[in-house]
Amino acid sequence: MDIEELRTFVEVADAGGVSPAARRLGVSKSIVSRRLARLETELGVQLLARTTRGSGVTEAGTVFRDHAARACAEIDQARETILPGGELCGRLRIAAPHSFGPSHFAPVFAEMARRHPQLHIHTHYSDRHVDLVAEGFDCAIRVGYLEDSNLLARCVGPIRGVLVASPAYIEAHGAPGTPEDLAGHQALMQGTEAWRFVDGERVVTVHPQGRFKADNGLALVAAAVAGLGIAWLPDSLVREHLASGALVPVMTCHPPPSAGIYVVRPPSPHPVRKVSVLTDLLLECFAEVPELAAASGR
Repeated sequence: MDIEELRTFVEVADAGGVSPAARRLGVSKSIVSRRLARLETELGVQLLARTTRGSGVTEAGTVFRDHAARACAEIDQARETILPGGELCGRLRIAAPHSFGPSHFAPVFAEMARRHPQLHIHTHYSDRHVDLVAEGFDCAIRVGYLEDSNLLARCVGPIRGVLVASPAYIEAHGAPGTPEDLAGHQALMQGTEAWRFVDGERVVTVHPQGRFKADNGLALVAAAVAGLGIAWLPDSLVREHLASGALVPVMTCHPPPSAGIYVVRPPSPHPVRKVSVLTDLLLECFAEVPELAAASGR
C-alpha cells in the first residue's frame, strides 16, 4: 500500500473533495483521482461516493480515514527516528500573516528548510484567521491577542502595536485623549475587532466603529496616511511613516497592552515534531526581540 495514496485519501477526506485536496497537496486533480482509484482497487472497497455535485466519504471511508491518518503519522515518526541528526521529513503546512509574514517569518521558514532538506514546507500568507483543522494546516503563526478557542498556543516572542493617525485627520477632527473618546472618531479596522488600552492598572476594551475596513495591514496603513481615520497598526508597518511625519502617534498616555507572537496548532495529545522544531526556531529568532510589529489587535 503506497504511503502517498494514503496521504492523498486523508487529504480528500479532510478537505471535503478532490479539488480542495489537490490544492492542499499542490498536485493536479487527475493525480489525486488516480491515487484514490488505485487505493480503492487495492482495498476492494469504495472510499468516496462520487456525484455530479462532488464527492463525499463513504461509511467505509470514514472508518479507514482514521487508520490511514495514524499510519501516515507513524511512518513519518519512524522515518524521522532513523534519519541522521534528527532529520525531519514529510510536509509542513503553515498559515502566516500576509502583512509582514514574508518579511519577518519567511526567513525563519527558509532556514528550517535549509536545515531539513527532506522536509517540504508549504506556507499560506493571509491576514484572515484560517480554520486549521478544516483547511488542513499543521500550525499557524498569529500575532496580537489570541481569541478564545480550542487551539493550543505557544508564545514565541513579544510584539508592540501603536495607535496612529495623519496630521490632516488630527487637524480636522482632533485627537482622542482617552479610550472613550474613540467613539467620536473613524476607526480603520480589519473587521469587528476590539481595541485594548492600558489605563493605570487596568486594561480598557473598546469596540470602535468606522466606514473603512480591510483584511490587510498595509491597506490600513494607506488609509491612515490618506487621513481616513485612526488605526491600530503594527509598529514595523508604520515606523517609516512616523519618522517622516506622515503619521503621528495618538493617545500615547493609554498605550495598547503587550501582546505576542504565537504558534497555534490543532489540539492533540501528541504534538507534531515538525511544529515543535519550528516553534523552537521561532523562539531563537524572536524571544529576545524587545519590539516586534503587532497585528491590528485581533
